[in-house]
Amino acid sequence: MSKLNVLLVCGSGASSGFMAANMRKAAKELHLDLEVKARSESEIENYIDEIDALMVGPHLAYILEDVEEYTQGEDIKVILMKPEYYSKLDGKKAIEHLLENFK
Repeated sequence: MSKLNVLLVCGSGASSGFMAANMRKAAKELHLDLEVKARSESEIENYIDEIDALMVGPHLAYILEDVEEYTQGEDIKVILMKPEYYSKLDGKKAIEHLLENFK
């Protein structure tokens, strides 16, 4: 699999910043070529052209309809993160969930 560019969004960007760091660390351990950025939801449009996947914090399920408008015509996987790994900031579980969407 080629390099995956992933954008994480949560409300303010704080918890997604920790999650992104944990995912980068897990990707290194798993020898995966993964670039993970964390931004606030208001910045999604700025990154749409650069990403393969958008992972959304579980508390932001309500923005998924808006996100679909941004991603129209783009081949981007939009993934709602699961509370069970998001709440623990478990980067490895987040990567497993991400990769399930690329099988």
